[in-house]
Parts: sequence; C-alpha cells; structure tokens
Amino acid sequence: MTYEKRSDGRRFDELRPIDAKVGVIPRAVGSAWFKIGKTEAYAAVYGPRELYPKFLQDPLKGFLRCHYNMMPFSGSGERVRPGSNRRAKEISLVMERALRPVVDLSQFPNAVVDVFVELPQTDAGTRCAGICAASMALADAGIPMRDLVCAVSAGKVEDKIILDLMYDEDSAEEGVDIPIAMLANSKEISLLQMDGMITKEELMKAIGLAKKAVDEIYDVQKVALKERFDIAAH
Repeated sequence: MTYEKRSDGRRFDELRPIDAKVGVIPRAVGSAWFKIGKTEAYAAVYGPRELYPKFLQDPLKGFLRCHYNMMPFSGSGERVRPGSNRRAKEISLVMERALRPVVDLSQFPNAVVDVFVELPQTDAGTRCAGICAASMALADAGIPMRDLVCAVSAGKVEDKIILDLMYDEDSAEEGVDIPIAMLANSKEISLLQMDGMITKEELMKAIGLAKKAVDEIYDVQKVALKERFDIAAH
C-alpha cells in the first residue's frame, strides 16, 4: 500500500507547529511549556534537595528523577487511567536516560533533582514533548548542563518514512514509531526506541529526518530561554 497524504496536509518531512515558554510555574525552581501540534507538555523542576531514603544517596553526585503523567482526558485514544501505571513509569525512566548525558549533578552530592512532566493535551509524541519541556525547565532551574536535549518522533506508515507522527499515524496498523532524542549541538543520540519492524536503511532515513528537525526544535527552545532571561534581567 502507498501512503499518499497526511491528514493535516503536512509534508512527510515536516514538523507540526511548535511553541514554547519558560518560567510558567512560579513556585517551581524551573519550569517550561512545550507544544507541538496538539500535544502539550508542562515540566517543573524541584531541587536539588536531600535524597531519601538515605541508602540511595551518592556522596559524589546528585540523582535525576523524572515523573511523567498524562492527564485522564488529555486527548486522542482511550481515557487515561489516573495515577501511576506501567507505561508512565517506563516513560519516566526513558526521560531520565535521555536527559542524564547533559546534566552535571557533581555539585549536588546526596541530593535529588525532580522533574515533573504533565501532559494536559496529547496527540502522539508525548515522551518527546516531555523531554523537550524538561530540558528547558532544567536550564531555567540553573542546573549545570552541557547542552539542551531535543526530541521528536519519526516512523513509517505504509511505504513512507515520516517525521513527527500524529495519533492516527502512530496507531496505524503495522505502523512504526521511533522516538528519538538528540543533544542539540553535538547531535549525539540519547534516546532511540522503536515500536515495529523496519529495515536498516529506513531507520537511517528516519534518524536523518530527526537530525534536521532537532535544529528547528532547538531554535524554539533557545528563543524561549532567551526571552525568559531577558525579562529576568530587567
């Protein structure tokens, strides 16, 4: 079968519209909002603060802990059950691993930095939106970082390799979803997952699409952070 046209009219290599803001939650140490298409993610950072129970503490460095949550009526597909679930725990760990390469917690021994990500509205690409928001929120919190992390999904629908899947594409029969996170400047990959079967050549094409999209996402992140710190300076 041939996938001829996307339901929103985008090119196969085109991102949905992106918007972002930083400093959106006043009582958090750092916070950010990231929107791509109809998917929105809020991230709030708290800490560094002492880690409990104490047997988890590391005297040489701090610990990064992520908490991912989709709100019950957040969007496409079935209603999300409130509270902790297996998928949320798995994505929380995925986010931690995607962000750890850029975060320097050596200045915060025996401490934890918590990142809470809430999604009030979704249309696929939730973990990627969450990673983008979390990266900006950590920067807003003043946590030492060597780069920002940008994330986007690529994948395959029927015979086409596409960028930034929507829910109808993500849930397509025999479709393949590939969430990818990269360090903005070095383009090192900090997350690569794959749900489905794809050839090596198709995978490399999907990574290539994501690599180009990272620059667009990074530009939006930079503008949001610059606006935040320009306002703070006045």
